[in-house]
Amino acid sequence: MPKVLVLTGPSGVGKDAVIDALLSMDYPVVRPPTMTTRQARVGEVEGLHHFFVTDADFNRAIENSDLLEYAYVYGNYYGVPKQAVTEALATGYHVVLRVDVQGAESLLVSLPDAIFACLEPDSLDNLRQRLAGRGTESAEALESRAAFAEDEMARARKFCRVFVNRDGELETLAREIMLLLEE
Repeated sequence: MPKVLVLTGPSGVGKDAVIDALLSMDYPVVRPPTMTTRQARVGEVEGLHHFFVTDADFNRAIENSDLLEYAYVYGNYYGVPKQAVTEALATGYHVVLRVDVQGAESLLVSLPDAIFACLEPDSLDNLRQRLAGRGTESAEALESRAAFAEDEMARARKFCRVFVNRDGELETLAREIMLLLEE
């Protein structure tokens, strides 16, 4: 029976990398796209990673109750479209939703049967390096995200299973997530 896994953690911790690893290992998992008002990053594909929309389109989705959850984070809106999750569940595969901690807290209410997991970096210095490696944030924004990470992890530990994303151990981490879904 397919399960819903809500995968959370601070920005830059590797949520997409873990899901990509699961997919590359041919694990039966689907990553429904989320919706956001931010610009696409290099390598992100419309309709695969996110639906990139305008503020007006996002507000319309809110008004129409089309989102399971949504939040304004780091200057942009992010949300989980109900239809994307419904379509993902129809595949018969496990569904992995990658959201920030605020989104995961909201999904506790709308998806009470989901499994909640939090990724943490092995150190805040490594998290800063990962964020810097993306090349998408200013030095000030990078420090803000790193500082916010400690609070996010503390909040997530209250309701999530915690997994540490250590450099060079992505496949091991993906296998740990597989075991979680098979419990």
